Amino acid sequence: MRDTPYRLAEELDRFLGDPGDPSGWFSHARSVELDEKEEFPAAICRRLDDWGLPGHYVPAEHGGRLADYEQLLQLMRAVARRDLTVAIGHGKTYLGGVCVWVAGTPEQAARLGADIRAGVPVSLGLTERAHGSDLLAGEVRGTDGTDGWLVNGEKWLINNATRGSLLSLLTRTDPAGGPRGFSVLLVDKRELDKDHYRHLPKVHTHGIRGADISGIAFQDAPVPRSALVGTEGTGLETVLKALQLTRTMCAALSLGAADHGLRLAQDFAEGRELYGRRLSDLPQARRTLGTAAADVLVHEALATVAARFVHTLTEEMSVTAAVTKYLLPSGTEDVLAQLTRLLGARAFLKGVHANGMFQKVERDHRIVGLFDGNTLVNLNSLINQFRSLVRGRGRGTGNLAGAQTAYDLSAPLPALDPGRLSLVARHGSAVLAGLDASVARLTALAGERPALLPAAAAARRIAEVTDRVHTDMERWQGVIGDVPPAAFDTARRYTLCHAAAVCLGLWTHSAPQFTGTRAEPLWRDGLWLRAGLDRLLTRLGEPDTGDTEAYDALLDHLHTTRRSGELFSLHPYRLPGKPTEPVADAATARN
Repeated sequence: MRDTPYRLAEELDRFLGDPGDPSGWFSHARSVELDEKEEFPAAICRRLDDWGLPGHYVPAEHGGRLADYEQLLQLMRAVARRDLTVAIGHGKTYLGGVCVWVAGTPEQAARLGADIRAGVPVSLGLTERAHGSDLLAGEVRGTDGTDGWLVNGEKWLINNATRGSLLSLLTRTDPAGGPRGFSVLLVDKRELDKDHYRHLPKVHTHGIRGADISGIAFQDAPVPRSALVGTEGTGLETVLKALQLTRTMCAALSLGAADHGLRLAQDFAEGRELYGRRLSDLPQARRTLGTAAADVLVHEALATVAARFVHTLTEEMSVTAAVTKYLLPSGTEDVLAQLTRLLGARAFLKGVHANGMFQKVERDHRIVGLFDGNTLVNLNSLINQFRSLVRGRGRGTGNLAGAQTAYDLSAPLPALDPGRLSLVARHGSAVLAGLDASVARLTALAGERPALLPAAAAARRIAEVTDRVHTDMERWQGVIGDVPPAAFDTARRYTLCHAAAVCLGLWTHSAPQFTGTRAEPLWRDGLWLRAGLDRLLTRLGEPDTGDTEAYDALLDHLHTTRRSGELFSLHPYRLPGKPTEPVADAATARN
């Protein structure tokens, strides 16, 4: 099995130390302390620099270590599992540099890569106070200067706007604006006189309190011609292609938050007693934990495959990124909401259960859905592609070979070719084009192994729902302007069908690889797939399968991983620190 992405993440986790040790430099206790002070985690970020994490933001061809987006996903997931503020504050540098990786010259990329590897923070300046996600309305402008542009205007709600030394700036270089009226300029603040720019005050946020969410204002700032990324007038296209990569990598933030939230809730349920029984033994609590656990695994499957699609299905990333960026943050918000109801008041208290980490995780994660385009932006992106998606589903077109390579976790990944990124998936989605083959394969296997019959039955129902969703999509082909709410709901349902197809493709291509591993119980007899498809059918508004046995088995594995020091994951993953039994919180101990 190809397990390098997970092994390197384990190595990083060991370097970070036991998060439960309050004396540790990156402990949960330290994260809560910094959050209370609204203090940027500068010392932690420096240690991440020491380990070499910035090198993983730089593609190998530009001097870095980024050759596998699945690996980057797992590294950032490990950091996010500790503290989303750190993951967002440090990982922003990748977001800042990605426009150069997509469209910059080799010389430009090499210089930026060297800066990033040296620990120089980089930011991305897109949004403005008056325009939000409407990039075409941007007013930061660059007028012709002596040897480049004079930049004027203000970018706001920018992560690391103050701390970052370099800024990829979407700039209106044609006064008329329009799709060809913007360019990306790589602005180096180290080369600017401070009379030409000023930092806007830090914005106090509900979550990620310590992050540098601020802004920057330019006044006749001279930016040289060499700062142009790509060609003049291609800035919007460059940004939209870059966002396909960053939206996919945002999945790491949601995965890490869900990992942490699920463990905190599990510990509480096992340590809390009600009516003379552990909370984790009560039916409603078991159902809550079981459905949350199933959702977490579905999200992990989708994120893992999406990261591999970056390499193998690059031309369809306009679909993959939109699905992933909608479903992971919104689905994780739902998971955390479920777990909040389980914890009750302790979900909001700071000093009673787990040092108040749950309320921090829940608060911090709320902002993830806003990064790189909010939920409506991503659903609208799918609506704009309904025509090609419906046509591709009917014709069975799309890069089926690329999808199959991604589903096979033992298959090596080709190098990313940014030139294959496209604003639309012209041939539809190979994920949905290959759904029927996955269902047929699982049905055939179930004929030989009766334990797979529940998963196969759920898969056939998914295929039926997917056909109905595509029929609904036909109704909204070509919709522009004022998109009706029903079209957004159809797009939402499409994301769930896409996720189900990914889960089926992953299980049918990779299940045998986990035989004899610590994760085998999840893969054997389609356990995680059964529970995951049941959850996806429920989220699609369909009757569930009634497969309570799958949820019970899933909970058994959840408890096993907690006691053995493993991450609850589709892949074997050893967490740092000694395995420990969940302990009762202070209030329970007094009862």
